[in-house]
Amino acid sequence: MLWITAAIWGFAFVAQRKGMEFIGPFTFNGIRFALGSLSLLPLLIYLKPEKSEITSTNFSHLKAGIIAGVVLFIGASLQQAGMVWTSAGKAGFITGLYVIFVPILGILIGQHIHKYTWAGAILAVAGLFLLTVNEKLSISKGDLLILISAVFWAVHVQLINRLVVNHSPLKISVIQFAVCAILSLFTAGLIETIEYQPILDAALPLLYGGLMSVGIAYTLQVFAQRHVHPTYATIILSFETVFAAIGGWLLLGETLSFQGLMGCMLMLGGMWVVQKGQ
Repeated sequence: MLWITAAIWGFAFVAQRKGMEFIGPFTFNGIRFALGSLSLLPLLIYLKPEKSEITSTNFSHLKAGIIAGVVLFIGASLQQAGMVWTSAGKAGFITGLYVIFVPILGILIGQHIHKYTWAGAILAVAGLFLLTVNEKLSISKGDLLILISAVFWAVHVQLINRLVVNHSPLKISVIQFAVCAILSLFTAGLIETIEYQPILDAALPLLYGGLMSVGIAYTLQVFAQRHVHPTYATIILSFETVFAAIGGWLLLGETLSFQGLMGCMLMLGGMWVVQKGQ
């Protein structure tokens, strides 16, 4: 189930790239996360909240979901906007750096950082340089936005780790996806043109991004991680970067130079080193 999840998430980068041929990034995210939030409702009903939960606890869930949703909105917006100027494969590998940013950000809240983290970070930074920096020693706008979004994904992971101690992960997910959808659609209404036909043209990428990437993949992850050690689970899920590159090559005709491929290998190696030290 975790391998299927990694594949779904990897190919979601292709859907995100393809969808923006028809609609803007905020419109895409707004509809995508709305579909994702709705798709998790059956799972929420199936698992059923504990009867001991009271109104104040539900309000606490709402507050936690809103906070997580705002951070999710920033990360998702930067990522989606960045994909206007970069490939699905590169976006997948750069986004994967959140695996390294998570423990590094942990320094700020007093978490112990293992020596493997620093070794992995060095490998990842070297790989990022090879993958994104051109002969003019500059990084493209799209790659930079994706890189900043990876920092926000790491912030989101640290935030969720704290929130799930006293809150239902599933409830927080449904709320945060809804908040992200509302903020995205509001922003789209301000700066983008929302029309019926372009949305219809982008229906397949939207359905994949909303139902497959959020609804199905999240459900598989929840059930699979009940039986797999978190470290091993993270290693498997990190292969979404590889699936993103494969999807970009098969479906969008994207290719990487030899330097780019070496960069990807170093970045993936850095992610594995960090996860092995957890």
